[in-house]
Amino acid sequence: MQEILIRKFHDYIRDNNPDLLVTLEEENRVTDYLHENVATIDGLINQLLGDSKPKSVIEECCMEEMTRQLKPSRYNYLKAVLEEEFPGEFERFMHTGLLQREIINLISVCDPVFHEMDFSEENDNDRYLRYAIMGAVHEYLKVNGE
Repeated sequence: MQEILIRKFHDYIRDNNPDLLVTLEEENRVTDYLHENVATIDGLINQLLGDSKPKSVIEECCMEEMTRQLKPSRYNYLKAVLEEEFPGEFERFMHTGLLQREIINLISVCDPVFHEMDFSEENDNDRYLRYAIMGAVHEYLKVNGE
C-alpha cells in the first residue's frame, strides 16, 4: 500500500507542484520527502484497513490527507492565468520548452501576492486575486523582455 501511495503522491506533485519537485530534486530529497509524507499517514492506513475499507477508498483518503497542504496549486493557477490572459507568451513558452521553468519563476515572483491575499481553495476564484496576479505576471514579462 505504501509503495502505491508513494508513486501516486509523486505523480500528484509532478503534475500539480513541479516547483516543489524541482526544489526536492536540487536538494536530493525526493525519496525522503515522499517516504516521510507516507509515514505520517500510517495511522490512517491502519485505521481504514481495520475498518475493512476498499483499497480504492483507502488510497483516496490517504491522497487527500497527503495533498491537503499542497492545495490549491499555485503552479496550476499561474498556468491557467498565463494561458488565458497571456496566450502569446504561453504558446511561446510551450513551443520553446520553457513553460514549466517560467511558471516556476512566476511562482517566486507572485509569492508575495499569494501570501498577502491568503491564497486558498476558498478564494482561488477571487477576481481581485486574479487581477493582482495578472499585474505581477505582466511586470515579470515586461522586465524579462517577454
